[in-house]
Amino acid sequence: MPKKNGNRNEEKVTKTKDKIEVEGVVTEVLKGSDYLVELENGHTVKAYVSGKMRIHMIRILPGDKVTVELSPYDLTRGIITWNKR
Repeated sequence: MPKKNGNRNEEKVTKTKDKIEVEGVVTEVLKGSDYLVELENGHTVKAYVSGKMRIHMIRILPGDKVTVELSPYDLTRGIITWNKR
């Protein structure tokens, strides 16, 4: 039986802490379930829908207010995690 490594849980926690959450407005729907989102600070990022939102078929339309998670390594791509309509 393989030995469980306690460090794996610590790695997962640090990965989720690195995310930057910002709010924005969907400006355009692109092909392949991608969206252009204009953030509060005026920047535009390309974002896709998170897995849970895709499973529950949450519809996102232009003009919707959404929460986007950005990685500190690539601030031009994001994940839409919440739709506020």
